[in-house]
Amino acid sequence: MESNNRHIAHLDLDTFFVSVERLLNSRLKNKPIIIGGTSGRGVVASCSYETRRYGVRSAMPMKMALQLCPEATVIRGDMDAYSKYSKLVTEVIAEKAPLYEKASIDEHYIDITGMDRFFGSLKWTHELRQTIIKESGLPISFGLSANKTVAKVATGEAKPNGELFVEQPGIIPFLAPLSIRKIPMIGEKTYVSLRNLGIDKVALLQQMPVEMLQRLLGKNGIQIWKRARGIDNTPVYNHWERKSISTEHTFEQDTIDIGTIKNLITTMVESLCYNLRSQNKLTACITVKIRYANFDTHTLQKRIPYTAFDHILIDTAKELFQNLYTRRMLIRLVGVRLSHLVSGSQQLHLFEDTPEMVSLYQTMDKIRQRFGKHAVRRAVGNI
Repeated sequence: MESNNRHIAHLDLDTFFVSVERLLNSRLKNKPIIIGGTSGRGVVASCSYETRRYGVRSAMPMKMALQLCPEATVIRGDMDAYSKYSKLVTEVIAEKAPLYEKASIDEHYIDITGMDRFFGSLKWTHELRQTIIKESGLPISFGLSANKTVAKVATGEAKPNGELFVEQPGIIPFLAPLSIRKIPMIGEKTYVSLRNLGIDKVALLQQMPVEMLQRLLGKNGIQIWKRARGIDNTPVYNHWERKSISTEHTFEQDTIDIGTIKNLITTMVESLCYNLRSQNKLTACITVKIRYANFDTHTLQKRIPYTAFDHILIDTAKELFQNLYTRRMLIRLVGVRLSHLVSGSQQLHLFEDTPEMVSLYQTMDKIRQRFGKHAVRRAVGNI
């Protein structure tokens, strides 16, 4: 059963992209804002509360959003700016939190178990939120409870720009009246299946026998039943744990063939980016590594705006290699690492002004899923 001694905080920046745009341009305050691709076939990446009243939602076609709210200001989106403010908020949290996990570009989990003996968990989290608001100028909400699931749901209920503490004895009554949509793990397909059975509130999930949900939804049914009852033992992972992916290649014969090495780097980045997109991740840091014939090993890294697109990362990787390879010696090994990973590649797709580019990536990834990750490569990547 769930330990009742844990205190987990979930912090989520309110309408993050919109809030950054308003910080950069105060004339946008209180006005309906839509962020996303500005072409005719663009998609909504984010929208302000003012537009949500008209029914505008993320992932909606831009054309439909503007029919619902014609007076909205449409902004293309600036991943450089969003990455900068995301990093700023993470730095404030890193300075103060004992253990934190950056779950996406705009949300963090913090394990503050035991701090209540010294400061009081609610007081500490409240003060951290005030510090973030002061340092970044951005609105942020938090939920505090015994685990990640309840903390995240509480944050949703605290928005906009609010705080909510759900203590252990109050978890089941807190969740009961909420829509089943509020439970993490319940996507559109599962929601429809449950609604077809007349299940619309969490209270009904709480009352169902776990075996019935398992029969209906398989293994996921057990997890959904547990979460509906506020049971979640998932740990808060240290920010740097499992937050990078990498690949290396050792040459059969040491080489000085720069063209071959750059082609190999292209192939490596393509493969890593496919893995990123498959896991719905973005990277904010790329590192290139070389090992010379005498086993001297050197690395060079660069922070970048969050991305999962290889056409952006390939150029950065080649630039890093160019700056790293200064000794004109034979090379034994080359490697590439993508780090500072967070969830959210779908957000990035929605910024693309050219739906053709997104469509191309999606098509290539489908081919790779079917025939293997090396089924499609750039011409220069075929070595």
